[in-house]
This record gives sequence, C-alpha cells and structure tokens, in this order.
Amino acid sequence: MQDHHVERGRLLIVEDEPSIRELLCASLRFAGFTVSSAATGGEALTAATRDRPDLVLLDVMLPDRDGFEVVRRLRAAGVRVPVLYLTARDSADDRITGLTIGGDGYITKPFSLEEVVARVTAVLRRTRPGIESEQLSCGDLTLDVESHTVRRGERMVELSPTEFRLLHYLLRNTGRVVSKAQILDQVWSQDFEGDTGVVESYISYLRRKVDADGPRLIHTVRGIGYMIRP
Repeated sequence: MQDHHVERGRLLIVEDEPSIRELLCASLRFAGFTVSSAATGGEALTAATRDRPDLVLLDVMLPDRDGFEVVRRLRAAGVRVPVLYLTARDSADDRITGLTIGGDGYITKPFSLEEVVARVTAVLRRTRPGIESEQLSCGDLTLDVESHTVRRGERMVELSPTEFRLLHYLLRNTGRVVSKAQILDQVWSQDFEGDTGVVESYISYLRRKVDADGPRLIHTVRGIGYMIRP
C-alpha cells in the first residue's frame, strides 16, 4: 500500500482574546491543520503576507484596527487568501461590508468548534481542491481524519485524543524523523511547558496499541526522535 501524506492546509488565526485564540489553535491542530496565530491586525498583515496561509480566520474586533481594514489592506497588496470572519457583530450591514471587500464568510460568536472546523474545511475544498485528505495510511495502518478513527488491518484501535494527535502528526510525516521538540510543539502546542519525557511516555502508549500485532511501524531513531514507516 502506498503511504498517503497530504497536508490539510495552513491556517492563520487572528484573535486578540488569548483563551479563544489558544482554543481555536489547539482544536484546528487536532483536526489536522498547520496553525499559526496573531493577536493584532498589524501582526496579521505581516503573517499573511510572509507565510501565505491557505486561509485566515479573522476576528473583526481587533485592538489596533478592525478585521475589515485588515482585509482591505491584504487585497490592496494583492494577497487573495480566503478569509472567514469571527464576529459578535451580526448585522446585515457588517455582513455585506465584509463580503464585499473580499471575505468568504462569517462565523458568529459564540460558535462551536465543530462549526469552525466544518466551515474551514468547506472553504478550503472550494478554494484549494485536493488539499484535504480524509485518510492517512502507512502499511496496514489507516487514520481517518473526519471520523477520528484508526484501524490496523481489520482491528479498530482505540486512542485517547492526545494519542490520536500524536499518531496523526507521525503519519503526516511518514518516512521522516521528527524530534521530541517538534512533537511537543505540534501535539502539545507551542505554549506547553513540560519536558520531553511526556513524548516518550505517549510513544510507548501508542506502540502498545498500534504495534500490538503486525510489523512494527513506529521506530526510534536514537538521539534524534521518532518516525513512522512500513
């Protein structure tokens, strides 16, 4: 079986409220996206121009300038990245303004994380056909992103949310060695203050479940990190 390694997309989250920003970043990483963030309109303009994300989730109410001004400046600079607005302002005038200047839709606060993932996925399907893959696989191991299920051959593998994120990250890097620091950053988030011992523990948990039968897929590269390969 050919290994399937497809990136779901690179997102920029622009939100000045730290708790909301961190929740969105963690949830969208869990759903398989590569995520960066900004807290102000100025940071958003710099990041969107420099990093060229596939989509921007943009709070309308920012401390230095509103989201509409951010989009106006991006469009004036020739940056055509799709934008989904996050807003508590739900008036018809605001919606018309936001869409007219080049937005791709609204998500109204308070929102559910499932709604955010669904809306982001829908816009990326429309703007970047083929960017999303429903399944990642290595040998007879298959991870389904949409249903959050894992199978080894015919056997269903029950994983905790953290184990699922770890396996997802390894599968996205099939055949490549990833360091403990990289795993901490992508699976436990950039703000995690723990040590790399937690990575070793979770690799051990994952091996017991994934490599319980059949050839070993998760390998240690001593002094460097871990990799998954057939």
